[in-house]
Amino acid sequence: MSGKLIVFEGTDGSGKTTQVQLLSQRLTREGVDFRIIDFPRYGNPFAEPAKLYLEGALGKKAGDVNAYAASVLFAVDRFASYREDWGKDYEAGKLILANRYTTSNAVHQASKLPPEEQKAFVDWLFDLEYGRLGLPKPSLVVYLDVPTELTERLMRQREEKTGTHADIHERDESYLRSCRSSAREIASACGWSVVDCAAGGRMRTAEEIHEEAYQLVRNYL
Repeated sequence: MSGKLIVFEGTDGSGKTTQVQLLSQRLTREGVDFRIIDFPRYGNPFAEPAKLYLEGALGKKAGDVNAYAASVLFAVDRFASYREDWGKDYEAGKLILANRYTTSNAVHQASKLPPEEQKAFVDWLFDLEYGRLGLPKPSLVVYLDVPTELTERLMRQREEKTGTHADIHERDESYLRSCRSSAREIASACGWSVVDCAAGGRMRTAEEIHEEAYQLVRNYL
């Protein structure tokens, strides 16, 4: 009996990690058996190609590597992670919470293509990972939607606080705007559950966003 796979998705800086953490704390209190997966798996050799891409080793801008080539780099890590790590849990019926998944390639890579080519790319991507590689399809995708100007501000604040440096996706505001635009179209076409994370030009609190996301997730517990 296969388990359920719930994915938190969104553009960079949308709060995916925070929402996965809040949900995991709540599910722990409720006694739900689950595990968390996170992509890319920095530090794992199978994630190294994706890491090099994000660091700019293959091109200083996201658009220097085409959507199909970049997607394959991330797909390698996901395939290996399923075989090495969480596949047995999923196949045994366990609930899996994912911070990013195949859906991240849809969000980030489709925006590199003209609008009329994006559907064909997404179809190719899902066939590659869910069909040919045999990775499970998500039971639910929670897409966290945040205006790009807010995510930019939040990411710059995060960099100052943690001393981290933005990757080639995060430091390109025009690219992030394109990602958000294409992602909203993909979310609608694929039936993802969209959570609006901002109101009146300001971010909603993490707790407010969590409560809305939890109401979506509880139907799959």
